Amino acid sequence: MTTSDHDLPDPTVADRAVPDRELRDAPTPVDDLHPHVPEADERGSILAALRSPRRLRTEVLAGLVVALALIPEAISFSIIAGVDPRVGLFASFTMAVSIAFLGGRPAMISAATGAIALVVAPVVRDHGLDHLIATVILGGILQVVLGLLGVARLMRFIPRSVMIGFVNALAILIFLAQLPHLTGVPWVVYPLVALGIAVMVFLPRLTTAVPAPLVAIVGLTLITVLAAVVVPTVGDEGELPRSLPALVVPDVPFTLETLQIIAPYALTMALVGLLESLLTAKLVDDVTDTHSNKTRESWGQGAANIITGFFGGMGGCAMIGQTMINVKVSGARTRISTFLAGVFLLALVVGAGDLVAIIPMAALVAVMIMVSVATFDWHSVQIGTLRRMPRSETLVMLTTVVVTVATHNLAYGVFAGVTAAMVAFARRVAHLTEVTRIDQVDDDVRVYRVTGELFFASSNDLVYQFNYNDDPKNVVIDMSQAHIWDASTVAALDAIQQKYASKGKTATILHLNDDSARRHELLAGRLGAGH
Repeated sequence: MTTSDHDLPDPTVADRAVPDRELRDAPTPVDDLHPHVPEADERGSILAALRSPRRLRTEVLAGLVVALALIPEAISFSIIAGVDPRVGLFASFTMAVSIAFLGGRPAMISAATGAIALVVAPVVRDHGLDHLIATVILGGILQVVLGLLGVARLMRFIPRSVMIGFVNALAILIFLAQLPHLTGVPWVVYPLVALGIAVMVFLPRLTTAVPAPLVAIVGLTLITVLAAVVVPTVGDEGELPRSLPALVVPDVPFTLETLQIIAPYALTMALVGLLESLLTAKLVDDVTDTHSNKTRESWGQGAANIITGFFGGMGGCAMIGQTMINVKVSGARTRISTFLAGVFLLALVVGAGDLVAIIPMAALVAVMIMVSVATFDWHSVQIGTLRRMPRSETLVMLTTVVVTVATHNLAYGVFAGVTAAMVAFARRVAHLTEVTRIDQVDDDVRVYRVTGELFFASSNDLVYQFNYNDDPKNVVIDMSQAHIWDASTVAALDAIQQKYASKGKTATILHLNDDSARRHELLAGRLGAGH
């Protein structure tokens, strides 16, 4: 049950989450870089959970379910990265525990991920484990620096359609990642998976006292053990560690050559990790109807990766699937569940490895299938929604989905989606620009009024909107209802004035607003031919 880079929710408990329909219909809020809820309130929430047996039980069981789901994931990602399973498992432990204290989004799960595994795999293949550890540490340092520089502000430039495409693509990737565990396996695996799904669909209708995924995992394990059914298990995915992680320092030469080797991978890891983590935090904000500190989450991810590197881990970032299991499926809301997910993970693989090894993969596949179904934004593909939605918005969403699924790389998908959104926006706004010829009150003066936002896409055709041959000697261009945004527009206005000048006529630009006037004064006549 490997997921590519990420992971996500379970649909059966949508009634326990914040109303998804309302969230999907509402516009995505601009991310606030600062928490709307004071830290004192967050501490109060943790204390309230500790004082309430019911809430504490929810947090504890959520952490346990996430830990069980993390084990095969971490092992699979270790294989992708080309390292021993313990490297991925230790990374998941240190990331989860560290981010529980350092992160800016309570209840979000960070661990080893497929996206990071894909980035660092060439380092391991070409240079070995020590260079991997050095890469993870440097990547963490870069994340801290980027976080402190305010990289979280870039989140406001990710449109809602890209977010929806990102979520839908992850749902598809999660489902596709389960297919290897459903091919070439004994036939009994299929009814076991179906039974697990049925438990998670119908049990919440009877009781929510215990998370349905945990019941499914325990129940299917008991069935396979008591009936002596031979099916693929967690133990078949790789050997579990028998000892605790130890502090290590990478055995690499501290030279410029080493930096040249690891720096490109470290930067890529930092950017991909931050992008995934900030998108995950934004998604959890929507699901829980709360706000998080994205700046703290950015440098917190970096600090967690530095700690992970010094404990021999492969690095990681936020995991959407496991986070949704924690928040949406199990109902967790505090850092307690995140911390316990890491603690339970270590306790299970080191202290109870023999028991964890016999869990059938069918149980975890069933959990992740439910997660993928809950992750997908079904409202976004309903006929009514598609009819109401502008075609450009649908195109942006589909672009994000297709590129993410095709490349198994979130960064590529989001970049493609944002680029498509920018092009669509520029194309829409460009058509809102208009040049109107005002009724002539003086035979010697012609007045044109320019209306709209003027930038590279809308101003390129501006030069063709004037009658240079037939206009009188004096032309006035009224800019009172227009705004100049870039050098392309200034260059276009220069070209218009030059064309009139070549015919012995004068074009005067009037009524610029203050911002446009400053830009025009700074650049007019100084751009040169071709600019």
